[in-house]
Amino acid sequence: MNVVLVGYRGTGKSAVGQLLAEQLGLRVVSLDAELQGMAGKSIPDVVQEVGWPGFRDLEEQVVAKSAVQDGQVIDCGGGVIEREANFARLRAAGPVVWLKASTATIVSRIQGDTQRPSLTGAKSFTDEVAEVLQRRTPLYRRIAHHEIDTDGRTIEDIAAEIVRLVRPEGTS
Repeated sequence: MNVVLVGYRGTGKSAVGQLLAEQLGLRVVSLDAELQGMAGKSIPDVVQEVGWPGFRDLEEQVVAKSAVQDGQVIDCGGGVIEREANFARLRAAGPVVWLKASTATIVSRIQGDTQRPSLTGAKSFTDEVAEVLQRRTPLYRRIAHHEIDTDGRTIEDIAAEIVRLVRPEGTS
């Protein structure tokens, strides 16, 4: 069994993924960490070197490799839905759970993050988050089997809801 977590940065994928993996007896696979390991450099360095299209190419390779394994909580990068090839692979890997949050919540959670370069260039941080979130929302909705709003909720509450959604009936 796998559980796939998608959503914008700051929606709780990594924190929820760790707790969820413990509760379900799975291992966590961070696609961003896998990509950095494969590239041998940080995400900002990868983007600087090969641009966003090159980064997405590497991400697609990591998805292809990870999606065929079992026993994982797959913590996807926020833009994994930017490539059509990732949709079928991730949906086939296990239930896809979209963790979502408002722009204000996302900004408050990630405004100090230096691990990702700008996606739009010249916009304010809040405007960038709002613009990219608006563009990606239909894609997240399309890939997801389940949607969970993370605004004002604890990691424990979110993980418990995911367990209820993905655990087969009659198992504990």
